[in-house]
Amino acid sequence: MTKAEKLDWLELTEDVIGAIEKTMRPHGFNLGINLGRAGGAGIPGHLHFHVVPRWEGDSNFMPILGGTKVISESLESVYQNLKKEIRKRKSYRV
Repeated sequence: MTKAEKLDWLELTEDVIGAIEKTMRPHGFNLGINLGRAGGAGIPGHLHFHVVPRWEGDSNFMPILGGTKVISESLESVYQNLKKEIRKRKSYRV
């Protein structure tokens, strides 16, 4: 990536983190980058970034013992709330 592309990517990541902070109020984040096929991106030369909100106590026995994941909000409502907040921050087309 060019320097300008890297800066845009970092600014987008900051905007996404800010939007998640405002709409979901997490206690922290896990951030990760997948680069290339062997790195989990699936396509040679492809790169993507994960921003995962975390809450104190969110790792528990449910996924391990019950194969169950607790979701207290629909993915559609999370998407709509984040889309609205990100659009306030920049002119991104989400």
